[in-house]
Amino acid sequence: MAPVPKLPREPDDDPETYVGLAREAAEERARERGWTTVRSLAPGSIITMEYLGGRLNFEVEDGAVTRSWKG
Repeated sequence: MAPVPKLPREPDDDPETYVGLAREAAEERARERGWTTVRSLAPGSIITMEYLGGRLNFEVEDGAVTRSWKG
């Protein structure tokens, strides 16, 4: 039997705390708090919807985070 993969640790962090921050500040804070992948997207971007543990997504409009979610 194959070994069970070790999934990335997901920080105990509320994504809503990033809303309103400048993109650069939000990305820096997320990495400092332990997110392994940080993805900034324009509103309406077409993205894959698979859940990736340790990833934090930002929707960014006019340089500021307007929405944030895990995975």
